[in-house]
Amino acid sequence: MITWIQKYFQHHFRAIFGVLLAVIIVSFVFTIGAAPGIGRADRQVIDREFFGYNLSLQTDQQRLMGDAGLSANLRVGAFGQLDGSQIQNYAFQRAATLHLADQWHVPPASNEELKKQIESLRMFAGQDGKFDAKSYATFRDNLKANPRGLSEADVRRVLSDDVRADKVQALLAGPGYVLSAEIKNQVERADTTWTLATASADYAGFKPEVKSTDAELTKFFEQSGGRYDIPPRVVASYVDFPALPLIATITVTEAEVRAFYDANPARFPKPADAAKPAGAAPTVTPPADAAADYAAVRAQVESTLKLERAQKLAIKAASDLSLALFEAKAKTIPAVEAFIATRKLTLKNLPPFSREAAPLELSGSPEIASEAFRLNKDRVVSDALTTPTGAVILLWRETQATRKPLIAEVRASVASDYVESERRKRFVDAGKVAKSQLETRLKAGDTIEKAATAAAAASGLKIQGKALAPFTLRTRPQDLDYTVLGALERIEKGQVSDMAIGAESGLFVYASDKKAPNLSDTNPQYVETRKQIASYNGRFGASAFISEMVEQELKKSEPKAQ
Repeated sequence: MITWIQKYFQHHFRAIFGVLLAVIIVSFVFTIGAAPGIGRADRQVIDREFFGYNLSLQTDQQRLMGDAGLSANLRVGAFGQLDGSQIQNYAFQRAATLHLADQWHVPPASNEELKKQIESLRMFAGQDGKFDAKSYATFRDNLKANPRGLSEADVRRVLSDDVRADKVQALLAGPGYVLSAEIKNQVERADTTWTLATASADYAGFKPEVKSTDAELTKFFEQSGGRYDIPPRVVASYVDFPALPLIATITVTEAEVRAFYDANPARFPKPADAAKPAGAAPTVTPPADAAADYAAVRAQVESTLKLERAQKLAIKAASDLSLALFEAKAKTIPAVEAFIATRKLTLKNLPPFSREAAPLELSGSPEIASEAFRLNKDRVVSDALTTPTGAVILLWRETQATRKPLIAEVRASVASDYVESERRKRFVDAGKVAKSQLETRLKAGDTIEKAATAAAAASGLKIQGKALAPFTLRTRPQDLDYTVLGALERIEKGQVSDMAIGAESGLFVYASDKKAPNLSDTNPQYVETRKQIASYNGRFGASAFISEMVEQELKKSEPKAQ
């Protein structure tokens, strides 16, 4: 069954296969976690009853998770995926909901209800989001093509249970309870018409002269907390096994070079025609000539093949040394140094380095740096580590703890940060002056452009004003700056917002007009908003009730602490 699902879903519904695979993994993990007494014949399996399922039995777990996985994937389709924990939570809640359906004698879904359910599933939605009969037909054809796999009866049973579960959810949700104040607040927020203007102050070009004294830098440094702390660093040495010297020892046959080319043609594109002038009109591409293409890049192919084999030899040499150290039981720094000396190899010292900044001698590799931090006094030698030029083995010497440096060690960084901090402070102060001038000029009847010019002259900032067309949050322009939306929560008609500072600019928002919408219950938006909030509140209450059922049911059979 799994083989068929894999082939079918990978071909037609890749997202679905991914989630079903997650279901299988979760079921396996859940089985292992619940399985008692592995390797112990004196323990017995403890039943864990859960709404008609025995969670201690693998067959019940697979049935529970399999049905839930199929249900979730039919609902989600190619529009998203659920992770393992989401599938498990959904499976538990679905089982609890169907338990209530049984208690309340909710009947199986009728053919008409199944039809509506299928047409609502995202699995069978087309590009326009509507039901696509062709996708559904393809799905059914593939089910019939493999009678030993997932059957139409399985899908029908799951869909029927989903219809029954939806009915229970609707009963639990009820009509939903919502206060008039909630509706009015939402309608007012979404449909208020704003007429705004913005004034943008250039921060990128704001570069006042900032001078600092030693006392100011010292105070700034001392108040910085751990900002300049030097992170843990490793002190190590390494034995290098470069690949380049080994190339001269490698010979390859013509057949090997050609086989390597044939296996990796994309790595060796044919060189551009040097005789063709730049910008010349395109010509018709002649038929491919494999022999000519190969001949044009043969030297490059041979060099690449030799380099790869040399790298393998370098890695083997490093691995041989690592194995020899292990067999010689060289576990201390002096023992490793002595052993390496007997092999006529050279240990090279590295400057102390952090996890985030590996030295250039190690090609700046974060993987090698991470491996270095796994070493300690109990494991002083690394395994063979691959580098772009060969391989290395690391010898740990010490790990330096985090420390607070002297200001002299980081003076350049402190001075740079101090200048930036003072620059921002002065920009904020200039912004306060600009806001005051904007408010004065706008109240006097100036346009936003004239007010911005006056504010720029008073504050020393470069400010540009811009008027925006009226809009509501429900119909806001797609390119509207989110800083503007944030300001709407804090200003009223006739007010100018405080300056919001971004990476490149500061922004003022002026509300020249604000018109409230119709808040009576005859407004169609009022009616629609009431339905939406009531539906949300109802679903939230139903979900909370089901979650409580699941929690209580799981506690009934929870294993007792030993």
